[in-house]
Parts: sequence; C-alpha cells; structure tokens
Amino acid sequence: MAPSLDDFQGRHGGGVAKRSKVTIVGSGNWGSVAAKLVASNALKLDSFHDEVRMWVYEETLPNGKKLTDVINRENENVKYLPGIKLGKNVVADPDLVHAVEGADMLVFVTPHQFVEGICKRLVGKLGKDVEAISLIKGMEVKREGPRMISSVISDQLGINCCVLMGANIANEIAEGKFSEATVGYRYDRAVAAKWVQLFTTPYFSVTPVQDVEGVELCGTLKNVVAIAAGFVDGLEMGNNTKAAIMRIGLREMKRFSKLLFPSVKDTTFFESCGVADLITTCLGGRNRRVAEAFAKNRGERSFDVLEAEMLHGQKLQGVSTASELYEVLSDRGWLEMFPLFATVHEISTGRLPPSAIVEYDGNSLEVA
Repeated sequence: MAPSLDDFQGRHGGGVAKRSKVTIVGSGNWGSVAAKLVASNALKLDSFHDEVRMWVYEETLPNGKKLTDVINRENENVKYLPGIKLGKNVVADPDLVHAVEGADMLVFVTPHQFVEGICKRLVGKLGKDVEAISLIKGMEVKREGPRMISSVISDQLGINCCVLMGANIANEIAEGKFSEATVGYRYDRAVAAKWVQLFTTPYFSVTPVQDVEGVELCGTLKNVVAIAAGFVDGLEMGNNTKAAIMRIGLREMKRFSKLLFPSVKDTTFFESCGVADLITTCLGGRNRRVAEAFAKNRGERSFDVLEAEMLHGQKLQGVSTASELYEVLSDRGWLEMFPLFATVHEISTGRLPPSAIVEYDGNSLEVA
C-alpha cells in the first residue's frame, strides 16, 4: 500500500506540514504532462502552494511568438503538448534561476544530456531543504565511470534526489488514460510519500520502491531495447521475434543493473518502471517509432535526420543511451555479455545493417 501524506506528517511530529512550492525543470512533452499532473494536485492539497512554475527553454514559434508567452496566455504547450490544457496555476518561466526561486520541490524532466549544464546554473541558488525528483532517462559516462542522472543532480546541487519511472507514454497520460509509475527512493520513506501524493491522480497510480538505481536503470535501459524492437518492426520480422528481443532485452537490463549496482532488487523489474515500461516503450514509444523508420530505410537515413523530421524538437534518448552504454561495456570488457545492447549501438552508428539484430544460421534463430 502506498504511503500517504499522513505518514509524512507523522514522521515530522504530526500537525500540518508546511506548504511546499513546486517547480518543473523542463517543458517538453513529458515535462508538460508532469506539470499538468502536479498542478492538479497542488490546487487540491493544502500541503502545496497553488502555483506551479515550469521552466521553459525559450523558443520562437513559426508565427514569431515566444513559446513561454503562448503557454501563459493559452495555458497550453502548443509545440510539445498541443490540445491539452496544463492547468491555470501553471506559470511558464524562461528564466531558470527565477523559476526555482523559493521552490523546495524540484521536478527534473529534460533530455539527460542537458542536466549537468542546468545544475551548474543552479549551484548556490537553492534553499537548504530542497528535495528533487528526476523523471529523466539516461546516464552520464565519463572517464571515471557511469553516473546515474539522479546522482548528477544530488552531487552537483547537494540535495536528495528520488526518481519516477514507469510505463508512461506521455500523450496517453495527458488524455487521462490510466497509467502507473514507480517512485524510487533511497532512505526517507516520508519524502517518497510526499512525491507519491504530489503525482497520484485517479488515472495515474504511483508506488514507492526503495531502490533508486534499479528504478532509474530500468527507465534508462528500456529505451535501448525499444530501438531493437523498432528495428524488428521496420524489417517486418513479426511478433515472435519482437517478443524474443524484449525478453532478451529485459535479461540484459537486469544483468547490467546488478553488475553496476549489486544493491538493485530483483523485484524492481516487476514494477511499472521495469517490465511494464519495457512493454509500452517497445510497443508505442518514440524510440521504437524512429528505429522502425531507420530500419525501413535500411539505415541509409541517420537517426539525427529522422529525429528532426519525426519528433519536431523532442529528443531521442535510446540512441545516445546505447552509445553511452557501449562505452561502459567496452571499458569494462563486458561486450560479449550484452550482445543485444552492443548490436543496437553498432546498427545505430552504421557499423552493421538493421538486419543484424537477428542472425539466421539455417537451423535456429539466434538473437544478437
């Protein structure tokens, strides 16, 4: 059973908790949906300020108007979530530092490659009691090894960072279709309870799990498997092959996660962040869709070109994650242990044709 706000209050001596102020750091497709979820609860719950700020990377629309101005006037992100009202208490702000001013709950939801730069701009600008949660899929790879995005946020800003991952196609949630998600937390169940309270709606069910790395790695690695699933779809290999790819992908997700972080729990892979997110991303996510187009074009049109044409400013996470993952596997001598992950990267970079995702030896189908 998910913890309630009563749990949070009880851990802090009872009475009414102070009103928390929430800022969404990011305003793409998923960021806008997160703002909609959070804003609806901020109005209903006495423990949160009504206003929810959303930091917007300013863009000029084709009509010459500023995206921020249009969001605030029409209560709609016309570029990344058209047709959906965000809530009149959502205030778009193009100034990152101003957007987080006074906030004690930060929701990070940007492409993972931008997180470090954003955090550098926020150093010294936050209060001492700020809590963060990351909805970002991806990892940072440097010479000293891989770091999860939640760790980048925690280390650079000196704040605790939970994660929220799950089977979450953003547009379906925006339309009020039922979905689940998982909050991964490290130590404090009361903090997790407050994030659960903030995000839970009648159509969005959130469950806490004490396994930050497991939850976050599931959300990160499933995008690589979805690229493989897209190759299968683009080559019209059928549902049996796609099921095999998903099974092998889940196995590699679990193996990699536990090698990197032995504390990762087996049960995490059966939460929404695990097998459910893998299924929905391999069936309907943007990674699968663009990879399908890549395979149909036999790899002759790059992912960069297809991303620009098909996603209209949104970013594809699976290809960059596959590259980062390949770097980790190469550095640690693990490539032979993860043939699916390695093959996705080699196909994505043009070293192998899309058909290499499976190899037929005349007797049995061998998945890479």
